[in-house]
Amino acid sequence: MNFEVTILGCGAATPTGRYNPSAQIVNVHDKLFLVDCGEGTQMQIRKYKIRLQRIQHIFISHLHGDHYLGLMGLLSTLHLLGRNTELHVYGPSELKALIDLNLKVSQTWLVYPLHVHVLTPEVMEQIVEDKTMEVHSFPLKHRIATWGFVFKEKERPCKMRQEMVERLRLSPEEITRLKSGESITREDGQEIAPESTCEPAPPLRSYAYCSDTAVWEPLTEYIPGVDLLYHESTFLNREKTRAAETFHCTAEQAAEMAKKLNVGQLILGHFSARYDDMDKFTEEARPIFPNSVLAEEGKTYAVVAK
Repeated sequence: MNFEVTILGCGAATPTGRYNPSAQIVNVHDKLFLVDCGEGTQMQIRKYKIRLQRIQHIFISHLHGDHYLGLMGLLSTLHLLGRNTELHVYGPSELKALIDLNLKVSQTWLVYPLHVHVLTPEVMEQIVEDKTMEVHSFPLKHRIATWGFVFKEKERPCKMRQEMVERLRLSPEEITRLKSGESITREDGQEIAPESTCEPAPPLRSYAYCSDTAVWEPLTEYIPGVDLLYHESTFLNREKTRAAETFHCTAEQAAEMAKKLNVGQLILGHFSARYDDMDKFTEEARPIFPNSVLAEEGKTYAVVAK
């Protein structure tokens, strides 16, 4: 089942010709989620041939412009395209007022149901759930209220070996019990264990998105052991003081956090416009966390179990 992340934008606040502002698509089991929506996000969605109407949930990490100023354009485009399915947007408490004001002054009445959900400050909470996955928000440490998001698969029933179903002539009730991990004993004393009839369930996978943040130790409680981590790395080490002043991280600090969290892979992103040699980011990160890679716009990263 699909679990992957496509980077639409990985630049910081100042626009450059190299990088777009923050945005990415998370595909979990063919369900598409948009995380942050900087300027030009809908153009990136078009460029990389992502099916816009399949997005059902949008998560806005915080209200600095490079993370949400593309939202109104996207909402308007969905309106013009005649969307008729509901859309859920999650963000800070002020987000709904911003959306309402834009719609009011443009005299736009959306043709689809829009639901704006307020994220809870200072706590981790589940905000989306279905049969196969769930999404939680968690607080970060920035100049204004900011959240990260973690996507997790749920336990799935094991897959029955069809040859065993036929050989043992398993009944539907027996199949259900075995798939749930329960051993069964038949009237004739025959014992059947799930291990002998089921394929092992695939390992669960997880992905965490850490938007703008200073070094934030509570992450070790919120997202330990995720398989893939996107962590902001706005600066290189020579601007470490500037990073602290602006509540951002360096590539080295992001790598140190990835190591503490024991993640599978680290994607570095949210790059300051001041840098031209991007290899410096991995040069500073990899001695601490070897499986560190640069975010590349348009590239899709598979979430692989450790």
